[in-house]
Amino acid sequence: MTSLPPGTASVKAEFLLSNATRPAADDDAAEGSTSHTAHPVDPIADADPNPGGRKKLTRQQKKAHRGANKGRRFGKVRDELELCWRVANGTLCEHGSECRFTHDIRAYLAAKPRDIKLPLASNIIGTPPFTVTDAKDEPAHESSLDFSTTCPSFDETGNCRLGLKCRFLGAHAHVDNNGAVALITDEEKKSRIAPTNAELNQMNAETLKLLRQSKYPRPITNAYLKEIEAGKQPNGPDEDILVQVEQAQPSVQQIDEVVMKQTRRHKRLHWTGKTYLAPLTTVGNLPFRRLCVTLGADITCGEMGLATSFLASSREEWSLVRRHPSESIFGVQLAGNKPSTMVPTAEVLGRELANGIDFVDINCGCPIDLVFKTGSGSALLDTPTKLGRIVVGMNKALGEIPVTVKLRTGVKEGRNTAHKLMPRLRSEWGVGCITLHGRTRQQRYTKLADWGYIKECVDAVRACEADQGLSPIPIFGGGDCFSSQDYWEKVDTTGVDGIMIGRGALIKPWIFTEIKERREWDISSRERLELVRKYAEFGLTHFGTDTVGVNKTRRYLCEALSFQHRYIPIGLLERLPAQINERAPAFRGRDELETLFASPNCQDWVKISEMFLGPAPGTWTFTPKHKSNAYGEESQG
Repeated sequence: MTSLPPGTASVKAEFLLSNATRPAADDDAAEGSTSHTAHPVDPIADADPNPGGRKKLTRQQKKAHRGANKGRRFGKVRDELELCWRVANGTLCEHGSECRFTHDIRAYLAAKPRDIKLPLASNIIGTPPFTVTDAKDEPAHESSLDFSTTCPSFDETGNCRLGLKCRFLGAHAHVDNNGAVALITDEEKKSRIAPTNAELNQMNAETLKLLRQSKYPRPITNAYLKEIEAGKQPNGPDEDILVQVEQAQPSVQQIDEVVMKQTRRHKRLHWTGKTYLAPLTTVGNLPFRRLCVTLGADITCGEMGLATSFLASSREEWSLVRRHPSESIFGVQLAGNKPSTMVPTAEVLGRELANGIDFVDINCGCPIDLVFKTGSGSALLDTPTKLGRIVVGMNKALGEIPVTVKLRTGVKEGRNTAHKLMPRLRSEWGVGCITLHGRTRQQRYTKLADWGYIKECVDAVRACEADQGLSPIPIFGGGDCFSSQDYWEKVDTTGVDGIMIGRGALIKPWIFTEIKERREWDISSRERLELVRKYAEFGLTHFGTDTVGVNKTRRYLCEALSFQHRYIPIGLLERLPAQINERAPAFRGRDELETLFASPNCQDWVKISEMFLGPAPGTWTFTPKHKSNAYGEESQG
């Protein structure tokens, strides 16, 4: 075995380029921002590192900037000439000549870049420059259409909602006898397939308007908050809630809704043996979750959303609840610091999306300052009374939809508190599932997860359930799971019902296949390329096939590759199973495509995206979250 520094992955000698290890990926930095610019700004994290070149940074400011690219901005890349979306779909624009977008289809198509081709992974040559084998220099139509291309949205549903703006337009258009470009719709496929592929949980404009104007009715929340003000225990009787609602004189319909919610029992969660993809900020978007479902993920959860932003009618926040029909068990994760925001958000979810979500998860584990300093995330671990009131109120507001909780072992290192809190979550406040990440907030990823303590907490909850005659709820563990062998050993030794997979899924989404099939998959570079293509397809159908959607897909694909490049192929290792916290030495793959996938250079991630999404525009840049992950200049298309 080749001599390598301690903590280094055991790559076989014939694949080593040197004994030097690559810079460690900063997973704390990867968590160090939220998904949208709509979220509150962290005054420390977003501070100017050296304003005016005069003031010195405090130790706290230096720590906030270490290892992460703060304040990343991803502006939309638009067409040079923008076509009105109504005209693009063959309808009339009510604004007429006053519309700020062009209605000149011929001029738009003449200025529009040539259609993109989405090749099969098998048609990409596995050596530089990784070109497509069937690429042809066909004579271009004057509008730059390519009739040999395919559109993922059209292929999936028989219709493309972007119409003439689609960058794969040639797949669903033809030129009529007058030389005009006309759209095509596959009516049979549209009626047969489209309904089963339509994304769920799309909030209607009227609801968002009521939220924005603070006029959305919330009788359950109002009654519950009055109960708290009156000094009642957080698990007070539901009858009091009904009396409060009647005294508030809401409409008959609102009273009926409250009665229905209060009399229904929460659905029991039968999750033993199921695989669970963790809610992941930024990277855990719908296309990524959809990819993981194809690879064996049973339970998925949307990215963490802030209760205050939901109530403020943020479209960005409400986009986090969107669900693909393939997600058979889907939940929404909320972060907040008080019943007055968490309970009304739950009430909106329970009323508007009762058939579209299977559980609502409370984030009691997020360690980042942006969330912790507001009293949310892992800060709730130190305020159990407040947490209890949030859980009980959300249970009342959600009706049949169960409340689940994701938490850490504690806030400070050496001061674990979960073994005391978890039995109360089960017996006093009625959560439907608990997930415990085996680290404190202070530890972040600096130490291995404590699975011995996870077992202690599982035992504490099971003893509580036995003492009180309660039915067992599912308990999931989390932390450092990176292989099928590791997964099943931890399940067998700790008594958890399953393991929530976070970083392991980011680095190798096929971990769910490994778990289901109880094997370690030595995935080939060609198989990995096919997964990239599939992600691109899912991204385009979700974000759109126009110029904006293509480059939004490109951005999130590069985000995914910023984690996946850390994967070391099994066939290169001398020792199995691989460990998630081992650092990679400089190595080459078994072929040039595998070597490209292992590159920590963000320009190579952009190069991979260009295989399926066409050349990146000259104005487009990608800035990775982890500075230590990407050497060289920032990628430019």
